[in-house]
Amino acid sequence: MTIYEIKKELEKNKNNHYFFSRKTMKFFGQTMKSFKVCPLKDGRFLITAPMKDKLNGNKYMGETKRIFNPKTKNLDFVGQDEILI
Repeated sequence: MTIYEIKKELEKNKNNHYFFSRKTMKFFGQTMKSFKVCPLKDGRFLITAPMKDKLNGNKYMGETKRIFNPKTKNLDFVGQDEILI
C-alpha cells in the first residue's frame, strides 16, 4: 500500500480527513513524498515523515508516526511500548 492509497482511504473517513490536508502538511513542513510506509506483520501500516520548522531554515523538529489500520480505515497513534516489527 502506498501513502497515496492511504490518503485516499482516509479521505473517506470523516475522522481523519484533515491529516493529509495541504494546510496541515505545510504547518509541519511535510509533503506526500516525505512520508514512508512500512507494512507490519499484523496487516497494518506504519507511516512516518520528518517534521521541519520552516521558519528556522527547515530545522528537524521530530517525526510524525502513525499506524494505518486498513480494516477500520483509521490512523492510530504509535504507543511508546508498542512493538512494530
